[in-house]
Amino acid sequence: MEPVELLKQNLAIEPDLQNFIGFVLESVTRLGGNPFAASIASLDLMKKLRGAGAGTGYPLPASLLLQGKQLVAQWGESVKSHAQLSTLAQPPQAEIIEQLRQHLLNSTESADPALLFQRNAEMTRHFNETRSRTEKELETLQQTLVKRQTELHESLRQAETDPLTGLLNRRAFDEKLGQAFRHTMRQKVSPLSLIMLDLDHFKEINDHFGHQFGDAYLNKMAHTLTHVIREDVDFAFRTGGDEFAMVLFADYPQACNKATQVLRLMETKVSIGISTINPSTPDSLTVEEFILHADSALYEAKNSGRGRAVVDLCSVSDSGDCQFPCMKLANSTHG
Repeated sequence: MEPVELLKQNLAIEPDLQNFIGFVLESVTRLGGNPFAASIASLDLMKKLRGAGAGTGYPLPASLLLQGKQLVAQWGESVKSHAQLSTLAQPPQAEIIEQLRQHLLNSTESADPALLFQRNAEMTRHFNETRSRTEKELETLQQTLVKRQTELHESLRQAETDPLTGLLNRRAFDEKLGQAFRHTMRQKVSPLSLIMLDLDHFKEINDHFGHQFGDAYLNKMAHTLTHVIREDVDFAFRTGGDEFAMVLFADYPQACNKATQVLRLMETKVSIGISTINPSTPDSLTVEEFILHADSALYEAKNSGRGRAVVDLCSVSDSGDCQFPCMKLANSTHG
């Protein structure tokens, strides 16, 4: 049997709650129920309704339902709660039910201006408190999110940073070079240069002067690289013990200019290999081949006397055989 809704109210303030309980007891009496038993059930109902927010300014919806011989209270919005209030001796006649519904409707529609003012004031207070609480919760969530993002950023930064020199590490080299290479080969509008650098005779320097001096020498190289690249544009890496690299968004003459600066600042005690791709580079070139060109040029720089830079032009021209035009960027060399 479908329940019949006898009464529906929003219990925003204490008088609303008191009135609802009064209507419950009146309904039990009019329908022939047991007022004493209903009074006990109503006290428990009042406690439950207060626990759900009735009388606090929160517009808690509550209904009084008749289902057959059962008189039931129901409250809440998306999730309904209910409580049985009275069991009647027999189902009331339809005429009695309708008379009670109209009586309760007329009673709730009788507007007391003072009561309306109190209800509006309480609901306004509740709304303001809820808004303030929500704003604080959102602010806390925002602060937590920023903190988590900062922690994640710092974690990622540490994961791709060489702890000694502060340069990007080998992991970052593989990732950032791969991204830059794919972008350059796809767009074909700007050049990209890879510079690979080895400190000449670093093992002998480290063994002779000690690890502390060796670490300082590695840091000097790191400071040199960060000095010559463009901040927030190019990248500098420590890829191994005494091995370094730079990724420049520039053509090979500009890369050679950077290599010249490094040689000068490091007193020509560095061997350098350079490879470049540009809009005329064949689409078949892979990132592995790009690295191999720079590595081959670095080998040639070492093999031809160290303390110099060599450009592998295979990656900037698709005609002719590979050539290694050695550019002696300083007067002194190291065997």
